[in-house]
Amino acid sequence: MVDIVTLGTFLVAAGASLFMAWSIGAGSSGSTPFAPAVGANAISVMRAGFLVGLLGISGAILQGQNVSEAMGRDLIAGVSLSPAAATLALTIAAVLVATGVFTGYPIATAFTATGSVIGVGLALGGDPAWAKYTEIGAMWILTPFVGGFAAYLIARSLRDEPISERTLVALLGVLVGVIVANIEFAVLGEGTAAASIAAAAGGPIPGPAAVGPVLVTVAVAVLWAVPITIGMHADPIRTERRFLLVMGGLVAFSAGGSQVGLAVGPLVPLSEDVGLPLVALLAGGGVGLLIGSWTGAPRMIKAISQDYSSLGPRRSIAALIPSFALAQAAVLFGIPVSFNEIVVSSIIGSGFAAAGSGGVSARKIGFTILAWILSFLGALVVGFGGFSAFQFVVG
Repeated sequence: MVDIVTLGTFLVAAGASLFMAWSIGAGSSGSTPFAPAVGANAISVMRAGFLVGLLGISGAILQGQNVSEAMGRDLIAGVSLSPAAATLALTIAAVLVATGVFTGYPIATAFTATGSVIGVGLALGGDPAWAKYTEIGAMWILTPFVGGFAAYLIARSLRDEPISERTLVALLGVLVGVIVANIEFAVLGEGTAAASIAAAAGGPIPGPAAVGPVLVTVAVAVLWAVPITIGMHADPIRTERRFLLVMGGLVAFSAGGSQVGLAVGPLVPLSEDVGLPLVALLAGGGVGLLIGSWTGAPRMIKAISQDYSSLGPRRSIAALIPSFALAQAAVLFGIPVSFNEIVVSSIIGSGFAAAGSGGVSARKIGFTILAWILSFLGALVVGFGGFSAFQFVVG
């Protein structure tokens, strides 16, 4: 039986979590996935906001477990977040992210949420989780370089056409198919474990253990490549726009799987006290993402699509493919990652593949990087100071 105080505290923390989920949906997970497609005039701003909400809640439920558990358990060693600490961490992060949404600047959600949780956890008396910080730091530092360079190579290849555009786009379809076949979904695993399409469908195939998953991966890649190849011969422009929209959908799905953990992760220890299963927590966070995407994302979608690069369908595809791959890597390893950082760096990389700077503003890039750094440091300081003050007042 759950006592009234525990239940009341959980409801207060859940309210802060829902506000955080709304802020994320209105900001990073709701705005960045379809921004390149909007910049390429492949979809309208309002339709993009509607679709990203539906895909985000799906990703939250099917892929949100890893990052949620990392945010709730792995950022601080030696202590578990108390109800008051979880509530304060979520509130601080949500206010900072919402400020970014309303001012039109892409505040890095993962930096803000992670800094807030670490700051509050340290004030609670926990020890730094250096091993996890190393993983997170490596992902954050490498993302702009890996994503931007990969997007640059793809966009440059599509521009210079060292091989025919039809062949290259079909090969990109194969690459995406391989990734899709090997990303993990909660519904495909046994118990609490997740599994990929390749592992789930390839397991029953007779022969060595690796043969089945490889065969399924090849089959999925072919299924992706065939319609793209046919479409590129019949109507290349329409096919590229459809490919672009599909990639936006995949990135939006991945955003839900990663970003929901930033909102509900601190609640994981507390939810066990009230007997709430993780899937219910993920669904609640997904609803918050959905509402945020529908009510607040269009403003940020417009800002990002117009400010960073003058994109066409080719460079937009080049930006979204590495974004999808990096997002799924973060989901797989349970690393909180900023979708602003992933997509914006890919947009910049694809923009530089054009003549000159491709419409990329160096001033905007510098301002954004500074905002990312200050997001983490500011949230950490406010989280530590805020919870220290709270403990002093309540004794």
